[in-house]
Amino acid sequence: MSNTQQGVPLCGTKQKQQQQQRDPGAGIEESLARIKHKFIVMSGKGGVGKTSTSVNLSLALADRGFKVGLMDVDIHGPDIPRMLGLTEMPGVTPERKMIPVPYSDNLSAISIESLSLSKDDAIIWRGPIKHTVIQQFIGDVAWGDLDFLIIDSPPGTGDEPLTVAQLIPGAKAIIVTTPQEVALADIRKSINFCKTVKMEAFGLIENMSGFTCPHCGKTVDLFGSGGGERTAKEAGLNFLGRIPFDTNMVTCGDSGISYQSEYPDSPVTKAFASVAQAMADLVG
Repeated sequence: MSNTQQGVPLCGTKQKQQQQQRDPGAGIEESLARIKHKFIVMSGKGGVGKTSTSVNLSLALADRGFKVGLMDVDIHGPDIPRMLGLTEMPGVTPERKMIPVPYSDNLSAISIESLSLSKDDAIIWRGPIKHTVIQQFIGDVAWGDLDFLIIDSPPGTGDEPLTVAQLIPGAKAIIVTTPQEVALADIRKSINFCKTVKMEAFGLIENMSGFTCPHCGKTVDLFGSGGGERTAKEAGLNFLGRIPFDTNMVTCGDSGISYQSEYPDSPVTKAFASVAQAMADLVG
């Protein structure tokens, strides 16, 4: 069984013993003090595009000159490295902290997939181990000074988003949905999760909102329309915008290529730029 499967995200028995001898949250406060704004991208339902949203918001912010860290806490389905085309493992500082894998001068990322010996290994962990890994992703990673930390979470309101809410005071939620009612029903659970754990819901994004046929130019609402904005209004949340469906997003994500660099003038790129601007306005 690999180290990753056993719940040892950092390699080596000696290193594991050193970590067990100290407070596992010792470095969290120090790391968070150097990060201005923290956002968790979440959804009550899978398949709505949380990871692509996390990646593209991070790219849009980095393109605006902000220092951005992208933390993948989707432990069982980590896709951040593949979508960014990252293949190397994190480095280690002399202080034995992990160095997040760089994508560009302004963007770096950490994910359990980057620490796995095999990308096809199943991560079979219970809640306490996942909690410890997220602690390490915050306190045992040399994030440095960041304007934004974007946290990609798995679907639902379980261990991972709860751990983020507990460990990162002041984190804000960006909730992602698609327009159809079955997704919106689960999104309302995410909104109530934020209220229960006293996490600010920064706003809601309606993803996969309309598809424009490349042949005839007609727009088709594949999953309905307007449900995200209506739900945001009913819940008193900021509606951050609609992200159109574009098959090129799928191609770029599978290839580890930046969609926004390939299609800078597309409606999708402009939509992410608009959300990034709303986030950037926090910096002042």
